[in-house]
Amino acid sequence: MFQLDMKSGKSVYEQIMDSIKELIVTGVLPEGSRLPSVRELSRQLTINPNTVQKAFRALESDGYIYTVTGKGSFVSARDDIRVDDARVREAVARTGEAFKGLLYLGIPAHEARALALQEIDSIIDNNTGRSL
Repeated sequence: MFQLDMKSGKSVYEQIMDSIKELIVTGVLPEGSRLPSVRELSRQLTINPNTVQKAFRALESDGYIYTVTGKGSFVSARDDIRVDDARVREAVARTGEAFKGLLYLGIPAHEARALALQEIDSIIDNNTGRSL
């Protein structure tokens, strides 16, 4: 399903969450898809099942997945995903910092804007046909 980067600054459970979110948002895992069980995924990734369980709990709390007792965890409808305004503000701030980074490299504002939009378009193009 995905790879973990043990050298990453992100915790393992955050990497699991981010990977599953990406698969959901890009449509690779459509609504109603069953996720691997906690045991299956922990075996596949060779990590502690508690780490996978923590990621699944957080994903469920954020509305990305839901659990049916005895059946497993499934991808929720997109409308069920809860938008966290604080996280949105953080993401926008990081975007602004990245843009400033381009400016600090000496790139004129209009060129930095064009580069940023080119990157955004590339992300959208790579997900054509998917609901990003």
